Amino acid sequence: MPPDQYVASLARKRMAAGSLFRDAAGRVLLVEPTYKPTWDLPGGVVEQEESPTAACRREVLEELGLDRPVGRVLAVDWVPSRPERPEGMMFVYDGGVLTAADIARIRLQADELASYAFVDAGRVPELASAPLARRIAACLGAVAAGTAISLEDGRPAGERHP
Repeated sequence: MPPDQYVASLARKRMAAGSLFRDAAGRVLLVEPTYKPTWDLPGGVVEQEESPTAACRREVLEELGLDRPVGRVLAVDWVPSRPERPEGMMFVYDGGVLTAADIARIRLQADELASYAFVDAGRVPELASAPLARRIAACLGAVAAGTAISLEDGRPAGERHP
């Protein structure tokens, strides 16, 4: 098979990148999108010819008005396809701890976000989708351990699931 045909036959995956920000109390920053019922991490889709790191920084600036360096990768999560969307790769970076001054500078992208909140880890499953809640819990573990984790639908890669 010629190389151009081979390349054209390869699978394409959607990608998104987000940032896990915390406040001084250790609560997680979640944003409330205007276009879906569940809350999310700040971030969004990786555009063509854009790295996940660059997408994370761009999306945080667009959504929150904060231009901050992107921290280390906390998790890479493969998400299986669902009826409403194809499979994808989600990258979560460590946004660090936001100071009171950082929080005061947050300016939401009004056409995409209705609000934001700092949420105790135990409340994340009430607001976020189940896969995102698992991903956030894994990321908090990675922050505490100083590591990164490979996930599949928010669960450690290789684990068997019912």
